[in-house]
Amino acid sequence: EEDNEEWRPSEPKTKTCKADRPPASKKLKAPLKRTTKRTEAQASTQPQAPEDPTHLKPAVLCKPAAEEKTKTAHVLANTGKSVLPARKKKQMKEGQKKKATETDKCSSEGSSLSGFKLKKEEQVEDEDFTFDEPCPKKQKTSRACLGHPTFSPSSAAQTLRNELNMNWDLIELLSNLTCVERWVCENIIMLLREDNTVPFVVRYRKDMINHMDADSVRDVQLVYQELCSLAKKTQSVIQTLKKDGVLTTDLEQTLRSCRSVDELDHVYAPYKKGSKLTKARRAKALGLEVAASALMETPQTLDLRKWLKPGVEGLSSVEEVATGSSQAKNKDIDKFQLYCDFTCNIHRIQPHQTLAINRGESLKILTVKVNIPDRVKSDFSRWCLNSRWRPKTMPREEHHLILKNAVDDSYKRLIQPFLSRSYRTKLTSAAEKESIAMFVRNLRQRLLAGPVRGSIIMGVDPGYKHGCKLAILSPTSQILHTDIFYLHASSQQREAEKLRYLMSKYSCTKVVIGNGTACRETESLFADLISRGNFHPLDVSYCITNEAGASIYSVSPEAVKEMPDLDPNLRSAVSIARRVQDPLAELVKIDPKHIGIGTYQHDVSTSALKAALDGVVQECVSFVGVDINMCSETLMRHVAGLNVGRARSIAEWREQNGPFINREQLKLVKGMGPKTYQQCAGFIRINPQTRCSCKYLTVSSLPCVPAKAAAKKGKGKAVISVSTSFNPLDQTCIHPESYHVAQRFLSIVGGSTDPIGSSQLRQRVENKLRSSSMEELAKTVDTSTETLQLITDGLTQPPGFDIRQNFGQADFKQGIVSMSDLQVGTVLTGRVDNTALFGAFVDIGVGRSGLIHKSNITPDKLPVNQRRRSLALGPGERVEVRVLNVDHQRGRIGLDLIRVLQ
Repeated sequence: EEDNEEWRPSEPKTKTCKADRPPASKKLKAPLKRTTKRTEAQASTQPQAPEDPTHLKPAVLCKPAAEEKTKTAHVLANTGKSVLPARKKKQMKEGQKKKATETDKCSSEGSSLSGFKLKKEEQVEDEDFTFDEPCPKKQKTSRACLGHPTFSPSSAAQTLRNELNMNWDLIELLSNLTCVERWVCENIIMLLREDNTVPFVVRYRKDMINHMDADSVRDVQLVYQELCSLAKKTQSVIQTLKKDGVLTTDLEQTLRSCRSVDELDHVYAPYKKGSKLTKARRAKALGLEVAASALMETPQTLDLRKWLKPGVEGLSSVEEVATGSSQAKNKDIDKFQLYCDFTCNIHRIQPHQTLAINRGESLKILTVKVNIPDRVKSDFSRWCLNSRWRPKTMPREEHHLILKNAVDDSYKRLIQPFLSRSYRTKLTSAAEKESIAMFVRNLRQRLLAGPVRGSIIMGVDPGYKHGCKLAILSPTSQILHTDIFYLHASSQQREAEKLRYLMSKYSCTKVVIGNGTACRETESLFADLISRGNFHPLDVSYCITNEAGASIYSVSPEAVKEMPDLDPNLRSAVSIARRVQDPLAELVKIDPKHIGIGTYQHDVSTSALKAALDGVVQECVSFVGVDINMCSETLMRHVAGLNVGRARSIAEWREQNGPFINREQLKLVKGMGPKTYQQCAGFIRINPQTRCSCKYLTVSSLPCVPAKAAAKKGKGKAVISVSTSFNPLDQTCIHPESYHVAQRFLSIVGGSTDPIGSSQLRQRVENKLRSSSMEELAKTVDTSTETLQLITDGLTQPPGFDIRQNFGQADFKQGIVSMSDLQVGTVLTGRVDNTALFGAFVDIGVGRSGLIHKSNITPDKLPVNQRRRSLALGPGERVEVRVLNVDHQRGRIGLDLIRVLQ
């Protein structure tokens, strides 16, 4: 694509992410951050007098220096569009709607330099496919009152500003950085400061957050935490400088105006103890401040020879006086072959390329350089000499040379490295965010895979020398039998007969094989046995599942506690089977980073990745809901509002008192205060079937539960009234705080709480919604439309409703295809196994996943609701693909996406 418009930093542009969103009142100013890699691109435009040197936007390129022994990656910075400011609008190609999406426009301020304005260079269409960047305002806006705050706290902005003691408005800056309406940011901050969890806010406070999804709320939360950390660090720096006696009023105001940690570090750098003094401070220490003032005010009277002091370092020669300082005397290399002599424009470098270059540089395999065109230096020098530091009278040639050398030195030592760091930091930050977003998307789809219920399943952990470990599980995941079969030894026929007997004994018809060592051979064996009718009359089928993390889990304390008498190898087989029976319940037992999702996990911030993945686990567990009388303690601790201690307390209460009869009894659990109860109650289910049939006491045999809450430290015991009767609403997603609204609505439609999810109640609700609008009914029952929608959903969903029923299950099959059977042009169906920043890996049933490169994932091949995502595909999605190429030697399969199967 080409973009020949002239970019003018002096003309602020509003950040709008949706057509109906009100324009931003301020131009977004993004702080400088550290980044690590880049590409090179040469610009050929003539710059104008600039306002801010940091507005120069570089290009990225990597190329090795010929004289160096190590391969090098060079990065050139162009003076096109600002790398710190905005991501530009991208236009869809002809034949599609001309819809421009403008995202994340950021302009960055320099600390002491101003005045650079450069034209935007012409951009050649990028050969690497990229989507329109996803809009930062990832909000569902149907039914939302855009631009009109709801429940917005009064004077919250001023209170926050006073607390942080910074010169910027926290809410205004947060709104600019996240592209979220100001009133929404204000509400989110208020909700977070009240210790509300993200799942609770997203489900039960939709009207306050403008229907934003969990990822968008977490983005706002992350930026808010970063700004709070910045304010705290700023205060620490100010106290340090005050203690050192170098803090001035102007310096303090500059520090309080910093909008990023990198900008703060840049301002603070000259004053850090142990760091080299700036040349200006060294010159002042030598007593040359008067000479410098004379150079600017009355250069014709300046005589440098008068300042000579033989024997004093820095003043012993005219040259030293002029400069203000003394004069100095005399590993996995093949993996990075792609980035040897690599050059790329800064606008076009892909996130995975950035992270790969960073890794190569950290391993000292690559050398990375940001190349900024020479004209930037000449324009900067011209502006400094003719405008910023122009003497009041015409200086002599030698005095003019002093000024010129000072400007050149400042550019070489300070400005150019500062710009290079800024560009690399910006690119690295964006790449890390995209990589983490990929992890989040992959993990969510892996956790929400549809469970396979009602079947006896055999889990197989394949192996050669140590045999294949087998575990047969009941439909409720209870272990029926475990064994080890040597299916790849000389006694294969005898082992096959034992296998047939075992499957016939337990009527097992589904086999789950882990994708580890000997997976291909084990799959071939089962396919052969099925084709020969070895399991007749059983209709046996099998599937392959990702066993990543199974071995780690098998020796974990949770596994030992759950299966104390089982060998660790057999525990792996149990885990493999349960990953298909109930993926969510099993995968939450494993650290998300060990599940085998995403790429470059070791190249991004460990803390940021862990926080994001933990948030997704909590979101998925909460939105699916847990049966409090059946779920494991491990699963329970991931419910919003709960933690390890509270989950243990609930499990102990359950063991001592029997099953929970209603949600209200949660208040009797130790450590369950009002806030915790509010956060978790809506995600906990009390199902009547499990309440009466679980392994604990039956309802009729339960003793009267004492209506006393757990003792609070220093407050004694609080006596509360807790009902001991079952409430049908406890099996729904309706929050207890809305039960009275649900009762009013039921009285209007003429129903009762007994037949929750029945066809009769569903019919009554639908009839009422046809005769009256949701808004009218909401006013009648005195609630918001969002809450009423949630209530109608809870009343009409069938008992045991699971949101995962709309997600794909594991694919079971009876035959096998090999790579040798593939031909170019063959059309196949498969399931996305994993996604990376450069494409999606698809399991097409040949023992090796094929790759759909991101250039083949075009918007016209995707459902409308997936076209705004950066890659659009995620694990578990079924796709139709065409074989592009088959490399038998390297075991690689290239695929083209035809369509996503709904």
